[in-house]
Order: sequence, then C-alpha cells, then structure tokens
Amino acid sequence: MKFSLIVAVVVLALAQGSFTQDATTELEKLGQYFEQMKNKMVQDLTEIVRNQDLANQAQTQLQPLVAQIQEQLKTVATNVEEQIKPLTANVQGEAQVQLEAFKTQLQTIFAT
Repeated sequence: MKFSLIVAVVVLALAQGSFTQDATTELEKLGQYFEQMKNKMVQDLTEIVRNQDLANQAQTQLQPLVAQIQEQLKTVATNVEEQIKPLTANVQGEAQVQLEAFKTQLQTIFAT
C-alpha cells in the first residue's frame, strides 16, 4: 500500500511537472508573441513619425522656394505689363486715328 501511494505521488509529481513545463513553454511562446508585437508596433510608429518628419522637412524647405518663384513671377508679370502697355496705347491710338478717318470719309460721302 505504501508503495502504491509513493508511486501515485511520484506519478502526480511528474504529471504536475509536465503540466508546469507545458505551461512554461506556453508562457514563453506568449511572451515571444508579445515581444514581436511590441517590436512591430515600435517599427510602425517609427516609420509613421519618420514620414511625418520627412513631409514637414519638405514643406519647410519648399516654402522659401515657393516665395522665390512668386517673386520671380511678379517681376516677369511687371516686365510683360510694361512692354504691353505701350503696344496697347499704340493700337488704341491707331484705332482712334482710323476711326476718325472713317468718320471723315463717311461725312464726305454723305455731304455730297
């Protein structure tokens, strides 16, 4: 009887040990899974932050360039306007002269 009790205790101890070992293995797997998830989240967040920083840097660097282009466009527009104004005045002046000549011709035709 003592022998069967000792055998039963040993079998229970071994069973408990194997359950503990299985539980430990499962806990280790679970710990590895959480570690992998943490690393993946850190990597993804780092990527997101890096992309936002890159976008902010691009915007910061492009703002002076945009200002320079706007200034150059203003200068070009002013130069074009200065060149077109005399041409417009000449065309308007010629049109006025031709209109007066046409009026004179019409008056001459109707007067006769």
